[in-house]
Amino acid sequence: MPRASLTEEQVEAFRTRAVEAAIGLFAGLGYQGVTLRALAAELGVSPMTPYRYFENKEELFARVRTEAFRRFADAQRDASNGLEDPADALHALGNAYVTFALNEPDAYHIMFELRQAPAGTYPELETEQARAFSYLLAAVEGVIDAGHMEGKPVHQAHLLWAQVHGLVSLHLAGKLAMGCSLEDLLPEVFEKLQAAE
Repeated sequence: MPRASLTEEQVEAFRTRAVEAAIGLFAGLGYQGVTLRALAAELGVSPMTPYRYFENKEELFARVRTEAFRRFADAQRDASNGLEDPADALHALGNAYVTFALNEPDAYHIMFELRQAPAGTYPELETEQARAFSYLLAAVEGVIDAGHMEGKPVHQAHLLWAQVHGLVSLHLAGKLAMGCSLEDLLPEVFEKLQAAE
């Protein structure tokens, strides 16, 4: 008997459950420990069921990363929405970045620590990654236009991102030590902006 075709709603519902389950499995087992069979067991479905929704583990994690970047981009958008001063927007974006990482550390690790697929493999993922970066880039462009920072916007945006990401990653790994904390160091990332204003 032919298998009944799935509706778009059924496909999306299962993929949503799978994404959440995969994040949980990743937290406990790491990337190598997550398999589609382990996912099936976690979801209480037959071992072959996930293959109806994902071609392989790489596609599953691309979906996990896409959804995480979508939430992250939404948080960046919401943090900077309505802020006319680009320096205020940068501070808000930095705080939103940290909040997301602390609230969703497993998703954060998956977003930034897994090897990227070749460009063009997962367009939806690339769209959400670009959208997340766009809010930072726009704020940096505004700060440069206002004369509070010098340099190429895309370079300065990457440098700010790298600093915040580095501090957050060290914090999540328990490596900020010797009297330093995330709360102490994060404001210093934006110190040069405050000095220029």
